[in-house]
Amino acid sequence: MIALTQLFFLSLLSIFCNTNVAPVFSQCLEDQKSLLLGLKNSLLFNYSASRKLVRWNQTTDCCSWDGVECDVAGHVISLLLDKEIIFSGIESSEDLFRLSYLQKLNLAFNSFDGIQIPTRLQNLTNLTHLNLSNAGFGGQVPNEILSMRSLVSLDLSSYFPGIPPLKLESPNLQMLVQNLTGLRELYLDSVDVSAQGSNWSQVLSSSLPDLRNLSLCGCYLRGPIDASLTKLRSLSVLLLDRNNLASEVADFFANFSRLTTLSLSSCSLVGSVAEKIFQLHSLQKLDLSDNLQLSGTLPQFPPNGSLRTVVLSYTNFSGSLPESISNLVMLSRLELSNCSFTGPIPPTIANLTELEILDISSNNFTGSLPLFQSSKKLTYIDAAHNSLTGLLSSKHFEGLKDLEYINLGQNLLGGSIPSALFALPSLQKLQLSNNEFHGQVKEFSKPSSSLLEVLDVSSNHLQGPIPKFFSELEQLKVLSLSSNFFDGTVQLEMFRNPNLARLELSYNDLFVDSTRTNSSLPMLPSISVLNLASCKLQKFPELARHLKLFRLDVSSNQLKGEVPNWIWEIGNDTLTHVNLSFNELHGFQKPYKFPSLTLLDLHSNKFQGELPIPPFFSVYVDYSFNYFSNSIPKDIGNFIYYASFFSVSNNHLTGEIPTSICNATFLQVLDLSSNALTGSIPPCLPMENWSLGVLSLGRNNFSGNIPDTFSVNCSLKTLDLNSNVLKGKIPASLVNCPLLEVLNIGNNGIEDTFPCMLMNTSLRVLILRSNKFYGDLQCSGAIQGWSNLQIIDISTNNFGGDISLLSFSNWKGMISVNENQSLYNHLRFDYLKLSGYYYQDAVTVTMKGLEMELTKILVVFTSIDFSRNKFHGSIPRTIGDLESLYLLNLSHNALTGLIPTSIKNLRQLGSLDLSVNHLTGKIPQELASLTFLSFLNLSFNRLLGKIPQGPQLQTFSAASYEGNAGLCGFPVNISCNDEVRGENSSPELQNGQLYPETEIEWSYISAALGFAVGLASTIWLLLCCKRWRKIYFEQIDRILLKIFPLTDGRKGRVNTNQVRGP
Repeated sequence: MIALTQLFFLSLLSIFCNTNVAPVFSQCLEDQKSLLLGLKNSLLFNYSASRKLVRWNQTTDCCSWDGVECDVAGHVISLLLDKEIIFSGIESSEDLFRLSYLQKLNLAFNSFDGIQIPTRLQNLTNLTHLNLSNAGFGGQVPNEILSMRSLVSLDLSSYFPGIPPLKLESPNLQMLVQNLTGLRELYLDSVDVSAQGSNWSQVLSSSLPDLRNLSLCGCYLRGPIDASLTKLRSLSVLLLDRNNLASEVADFFANFSRLTTLSLSSCSLVGSVAEKIFQLHSLQKLDLSDNLQLSGTLPQFPPNGSLRTVVLSYTNFSGSLPESISNLVMLSRLELSNCSFTGPIPPTIANLTELEILDISSNNFTGSLPLFQSSKKLTYIDAAHNSLTGLLSSKHFEGLKDLEYINLGQNLLGGSIPSALFALPSLQKLQLSNNEFHGQVKEFSKPSSSLLEVLDVSSNHLQGPIPKFFSELEQLKVLSLSSNFFDGTVQLEMFRNPNLARLELSYNDLFVDSTRTNSSLPMLPSISVLNLASCKLQKFPELARHLKLFRLDVSSNQLKGEVPNWIWEIGNDTLTHVNLSFNELHGFQKPYKFPSLTLLDLHSNKFQGELPIPPFFSVYVDYSFNYFSNSIPKDIGNFIYYASFFSVSNNHLTGEIPTSICNATFLQVLDLSSNALTGSIPPCLPMENWSLGVLSLGRNNFSGNIPDTFSVNCSLKTLDLNSNVLKGKIPASLVNCPLLEVLNIGNNGIEDTFPCMLMNTSLRVLILRSNKFYGDLQCSGAIQGWSNLQIIDISTNNFGGDISLLSFSNWKGMISVNENQSLYNHLRFDYLKLSGYYYQDAVTVTMKGLEMELTKILVVFTSIDFSRNKFHGSIPRTIGDLESLYLLNLSHNALTGLIPTSIKNLRQLGSLDLSVNHLTGKIPQELASLTFLSFLNLSFNRLLGKIPQGPQLQTFSAASYEGNAGLCGFPVNISCNDEVRGENSSPELQNGQLYPETEIEWSYISAALGFAVGLASTIWLLLCCKRWRKIYFEQIDRILLKIFPLTDGRKGRVNTNQVRGP
């Protein structure tokens, strides 16, 4: 009996084994081989790339061919011809469609060049799996697909570049799924199913009850996601990325008990995500990234959570990272970049033993970086752009032999850089820029074994000589050491890294000696980007033989004389970026010819003579702050046709603006300011250059009217025409510029009323000073309509009217600091955004009685200057609503009444000038509460009574109160106990206005004299001593950076200090 049982078991085992391994031993039928060889012969494919078809031949069993699988009888049941780079022939092949036993067909990742899906696929009646993804098919999905009712898996996804997407219009999605009801897997990524409208959810759920995998990424779907999807009870994978669903993440997703993957990236999702979705027991992958309006917080994760991938990058998720993150024991990928998370990174995150990718960059995480010793599988860590503090130690990444990428840039990490980082065996990229690291970098003993390709330690406080091992890292491609305190003498030939393509040594205390000591050694043989700004260079480095160099920055050095002509021959016309700014160069060695540069920066040198003709394909040209003279070449517009930025400001140019400049229709910034240009402004300039964002023509001698030709698609953000001899009116067509933020037409001869028509623009700065404007400011609420206005200067005009009728309550830009101002803290115009370039707006204001140029208009700076006009009436109480106002000047008008007590609300006020008016009554005691007030002038009014006492008011001299005979108390020399205080005496009244008596005020003269002497000395040093000038401006920038953290840059540009590939 036992023997019979064993015999029966062995028989069953034999049958089982034969069934499963039969395809391996089955013999190909001749007719099947013939069909396959016929198919091969009909196809055009890439023989060098083929790994399957190229090996098919008559001498071998076809069931053993790569890509072919047979059943036990020798019939071909599976044909996998993916990635064979087949070009054509599939549509005309007779043999393929006669493989009647075929169950699986895979033609994915081929190149069929937009042909329609073959209609004869319907002949393959036994086909259960059809994969045509990314094969280059195009056009309408044929009706014949509807008859393939045996299909359980269909993949028509297509990301094929240059080929119009497949369409499901006729048949549409509904017809497809109503016929193929047996589908369990449906992949239609990038297939246009928009004809289905927004009812795709109902269509799928009503026709495919057994659906398990659904991928409809980039299918032009519209939302919302309907609850009918819950009928798909077997659903395991749901991918809906890149659709405009514009809806919330529905709570019902938490009811899919078998759901393992949910991906809704880039779907314009809104609202808040329910925490229970994260706690779904079956869920392994969750991707909600690239939905900027989607918010939520992370829950407390239950023990032994199933999540393996969590991607929330570029959403508005906030809150803290819970310590229970360690309960996700299978988590391998966590991406939370560009969100709003705060608080410390929980140390429990280091317990995630399966973690491979961690990206928490661009948040507000604080505290120290956890130790990752237990996360042995880590390959990628990005915690850049946070507020992390503390030290890095050798233990942070100890034992992480697979770690390839570390980015901790843009934090507050300090201490020294541990040398153990350089010993990580797999590390390829190390980015530690923009931190507080200091001290010397210790030498590393085995640089040749390192795989490091990118090393960026720029913008720290590192000191001492450049470590020797930096130059011995054989795989190194990018070395960025800029903006530190490295010192010593450097010879470029010391960098023996054979693959070094990008070297940045700018802004240290280095002396780069460009003299070759051994010309037989190749110097930087692979270099393509060389940044040597502020390296005390006294001569150009010898780079004539460098064939790969395309970017050269030798700005802020000690280069003098002429630019050698071999510079322009570097790389055999590969040179594209040249920055020679901030040197003492005065000309070009002849003959010379600019190569096809896209960036040419010559500003702040001593170049003379005529303007050099820019390279034809240039995008950025800066000739400003030189001594170029004569006129602008008449055909200049033909050479800057592709330019985005063109500046010749602060030269000695004469003549008129050539009309050819209107041909440069790609210009975003045009700056011709501070020259001696004459004539009229060409009408074609604002009409044809519709992409212009900045037009700066100030401080010239332009005459005539401002052209009334601003186009309807005007993009202007800054229009600066100040200090010319323009006349006429503000052009009405300026209303076509809704993005206008800065309008400066001060110091001209414009004769017009207040520009009420600009109420629909985005004005932040309005300068009309020193013109011939007249009338009042009452224009149907227009002046109250500028909610962004932060600087208005209409001084020295003939404006009039009752100032008490003005309401300042709607001037939102001066009431409170906008929360979004942290995104950019000074006014600027960004252009070439991917390269980080911007134009710095500047404006002149009268502050503390002096004219000052604000080269950086901080968004927190606010001012009102209505001085030297003919306003009358009392100061409105609503002036107190402007709580962030810094400067208020209403002097030299005919204002009456009391100083409003609401002025106490102006807690940010630093300068107040109400002098030379008819103000009466007492100085309000509330004025003493303005602790930031550093300038006060109430002189020549009719104020009386005791001057209020307060720590700030006591710092002002008697000059702030003179001409008010009724005032008493400190600091005026009139005691409030005197019975007679000259109350009947008053300043002279001439022509209805108050003026001080013609008496010499020695306090003013001595102060002015001292200021003039100090200013003259400062200016002399700034002009004549370059080193002192550099130190001075660096200190100014450091002070500004501490008060208002700014992007590192200078006028017209910003140095992003980002590592970019060669």
